[in-house]
Amino acid sequence: MLELLKKIAGPLVGYTPVPWTRVVMNRETLEWVRALDTARMDALEISGEYWKNKVPFKSYRTAWYPEYDVCGKPLPETFDILFAEQVFEHLLHPHRAARNVHQMLRPGGYFLLTTPFLFRIHADPADCTRWTPQGMAGLLEEAGFRREQVRVGSWGNRACVKASLRGRNYCRRIHSLENEPDFPVVVWALAQK
Repeated sequence: MLELLKKIAGPLVGYTPVPWTRVVMNRETLEWVRALDTARMDALEISGEYWKNKVPFKSYRTAWYPEYDVCGKPLPETFDILFAEQVFEHLLHPHRAARNVHQMLRPGGYFLLTTPFLFRIHADPADCTRWTPQGMAGLLEEAGFRREQVRVGSWGNRACVKASLRGRNYCRRIHSLENEPDFPVVVWALAQK
């Protein structure tokens, strides 16, 4: 009954199916990716399908864990763009995984990485790591990306941190998208090889 009520009344009161923690991140990363010539890109998404229909790609595929473990070794193929949407916090060896991603990128290729920061532990199957914007840039630099080719963003505020503990979806009428840089709920980066 509650789900039916949300579906019918939700749009009238500003309720959305999107988690509050992801609203700004989704908007910003989509803007960054839309600025690329994705129609000419071969894309790989690691353990997800978020980007499958967001923009046109020359080709798109996913590599799911446990069939493919990005911490193990790179795939033999190379790609123009790789996505890891809310994946790296679950990896026991994220530095190794970032180096593998770098190896799977063609020269000039892009890696979009998004992770939570001030967020509850969510083991699926594990929850191991968090990065500040500076820490994410360092992770990517250590993987082989040049610092000047790494663009980092973050968003959050105290109210969203508290609400994320209860898994709240975004409601335009009551939830602020004001950014408090000292309280990032999510961190993201776009790195070019």
